[in-house]
Amino acid sequence: MEIKYWAATDVGRKRSHNEDNFLVDKTLNLFVVADGMGGHASGEVASAMAVHTIREVIFTERHLFDNFVDDDPAAHIEISTLLEYAVHAACASIFRKAQQEPEKRGMGTTVVVLLIIGRRGFIAYVGDSRIYLLRNGIVYPLTEDHSLMNELIRSGKLNPEEFAGSPYANFKNAMTRAVGVHEHVEVDILDFEVLPGDSFLLCSDGLYEYLEGSDIASNLALPNIEEIPGRFIDLANSRGGKDNITALVVQLPQAADTPGRAAELNFTIETLRRLPLMRQLSYQQLCKVMTISRMRPFERGEAISREGTPGGELCAVLEGDIRLTRHGREYAIIHAGQHFGEIDLIDTTHRTLTAAALSDGRLLVIERRDFYDILHRDAHLAVKLLWNLNQELSKRLLESTDALLKIRAQIGIKQPEAPEVDVDIIDEVDVEVAEITVVKKRDKDGEEIEELEASELVEV
Repeated sequence: MEIKYWAATDVGRKRSHNEDNFLVDKTLNLFVVADGMGGHASGEVASAMAVHTIREVIFTERHLFDNFVDDDPAAHIEISTLLEYAVHAACASIFRKAQQEPEKRGMGTTVVVLLIIGRRGFIAYVGDSRIYLLRNGIVYPLTEDHSLMNELIRSGKLNPEEFAGSPYANFKNAMTRAVGVHEHVEVDILDFEVLPGDSFLLCSDGLYEYLEGSDIASNLALPNIEEIPGRFIDLANSRGGKDNITALVVQLPQAADTPGRAAELNFTIETLRRLPLMRQLSYQQLCKVMTISRMRPFERGEAISREGTPGGELCAVLEGDIRLTRHGREYAIIHAGQHFGEIDLIDTTHRTLTAAALSDGRLLVIERRDFYDILHRDAHLAVKLLWNLNQELSKRLLESTDALLKIRAQIGIKQPEAPEVDVDIIDEVDVEVAEITVVKKRDKDGEEIEELEASELVEV
């Protein structure tokens, strides 16, 4: 697959020197952008060290690419781990240099990395530089800023409209993570399927602060890739140019079946987005869920799962209809865009329902072990998924309670009623306590029997 790329960087209109750096290795299909920070030109040093260290680590381990299989989850994990290690190596290297040269202490850099192998794309990122994807005319952000502003918004403490008037407004560009400021850093990783015709924009904040989604879409769609980075830079400078500006554009060649496959992926993403368990997940997080999912076709009349057998799968219906039964009785009909099996994610016992296909169709299946794995790897995603799962199970509990109450009413079982007492008309209550006397008697065999008798009432 012949991948096209072009990049440009510019100091902007307000800065005296450029602390951005980028790197392209066409033999590895590796693309990196870094935006440095630190006084005395230290930011430029940090960003340069980052892009070159990341390339060196990946080049050294390039033998991993030889046996890469697009559909092998283990291979995906191996490459993701390599990217994460490469960023960690860059972080440690920058930190050590800063410790050796006091004037560079505190220097650091953002990093966004795109690596394309076969039909998979792998992204590693730290900081607030970004990667955008243009697919089938739609722009998708593939990274999330590690900035104070974004963390406050993502945690629900502020919404975007409130930030400008908040006490944090002066810290809009403050980052919560950067490469090299500390010896270690947390790296976010994303792997996903790439399609012929996909276009990517890797950029620093000096560019995207001036862009709308329509700007990205219209420019990435231009046929001459060599013009695109320069057009982006001109656009940012014309709108202020207050920071360094870097744009790296990557384009995959078109293929005849691209629109159909792109539409299918978009449909799958939108189906996931509508599931109660996936509420409020970002596009990146939905991509992570898709990565651990597998597609399963089914035919009319097929038994998809049986009551009493081992469980452990959440199933989202992409196409078709499925009947759920319990003890031979119909429990529910599940249509496209709905799901079943969420209890299997937490219950290790056997299935409580039988699922049978009413038509041909397709399922998206998430296994319990993969669900738990993604919870361990992504804390923000884990919070959303567990909260949504809790809400869904609470809803099911309320539905079950309401159903039981209706059944009780239908068969005439009434709740015991407490006696009514008008406390307003009770002036005084006399309580009498009985003194108990133990009386010993003998039975016909001469054995003693103890009996209790109330011998006297005492008023209190």
